[in-house]
Amino acid sequence: DALFLKGTLLPQDERSVAVVGTRMATAYGREAAEVITSDLARNSVTIVSGLARGIDGLAHKAALDSGGRTIAVLASGLDIIYPPEHASLAARVVEQGGLVSEYPPGVRPDARHFPRRNRIMSGMTLGTLVVEAGDKSGALLTVRHALEQNREVFCIPGSIFSPASRGTNLLIQEGAKL
Repeated sequence: DALFLKGTLLPQDERSVAVVGTRMATAYGREAAEVITSDLARNSVTIVSGLARGIDGLAHKAALDSGGRTIAVLASGLDIIYPPEHASLAARVVEQGGLVSEYPPGVRPDARHFPRRNRIMSGMTLGTLVVEAGDKSGALLTVRHALEQNREVFCIPGSIFSPASRGTNLLIQEGAKL
């Protein structure tokens, strides 16, 4: 197996956290992702995420805007940015980190690729931070991989009334760290 890289991986990237969550973030989730990710990035923690809509994109942007490093793990070849509206964000990520994929150039995103991408995100980090996740969120797959890889799992608690927080609140009940 091989990984493809566009940008740079540096020794300091070993001090990294995966930030994942829902594509349909609430105002609370967006604010939490931005504040916490910015703080981590300002404290020399590399932010790793999947360049997806929602929490992933917010995490990359907050890290970049804070002058930190970020790495985006793609579910496609490095030449195919998905979602396409994140093309300019991906270009910024390359300048302050890198794009990583296990897929060679030309491979289009496919539903089966996303769970595989999530195992790379959790595996290359010290822990995974879940900001908002419903009870069927793909972010929960990243958590499962993190636990299998003996990584830390952190969650931002959310409203007991918000479907976007059902997964994170359940993870906290099961022992995830706040």
